[in-house]
Amino acid sequence: MPTDDDDDVILIGKGGRVSSLTPTQLLQIMPKCLAADVHADPLERAMQFAAINTPVRRAAFLAQVAHESGQLRYAEEIADGSAYEGRADLGNNEPGDGRRYKGRGWLQITGKSNYDRCGKALKLDLVASPQLLTTPENAARSAAWFWMTRQLNELADLDQFGLITRRINGGFTGLDDRIKHWLRARRVLGL
Repeated sequence: MPTDDDDDVILIGKGGRVSSLTPTQLLQIMPKCLAADVHADPLERAMQFAAINTPVRRAAFLAQVAHESGQLRYAEEIADGSAYEGRADLGNNEPGDGRRYKGRGWLQITGKSNYDRCGKALKLDLVASPQLLTTPENAARSAAWFWMTRQLNELADLDQFGLITRRINGGFTGLDDRIKHWLRARRVLGL
């Protein structure tokens, strides 16, 4: 367990304010992360952008990111995306769209219409270049965009972690793993 003597441990200030996410904290939350030094700053910038600025919001966000990305090891869905082929609800209306617009980014943006909306918000042409979501910066930014569009800060403030999971996943797939990461993040962030 970290102590206040450890310079890399997050310190919670007055009013619940938090300092920047460090690679050490990221590894404490996601021990299987292979490049915490690469991912901490982009995640911090993304959290600032999306007002994920309290320990409870950060814990919920980082836990969901940990599960969806395999602890920041996969910015692209492992499956080939063929399950999304022809899914009009995702905007996949051309042959090959399912594979082309499979889940990418830390919260797995999926489907042509979601790539289009996310790309417009981030000022990226994700429809033409879906691989842009696999860079550390854009993977983090897309996760923050998704979090904001689903109004998940409000649910995090109420500790509605199950409902956050449903809004991200459409159900409760991987709930035990998500909760494990959430409890770990809460501990690291001083909750």
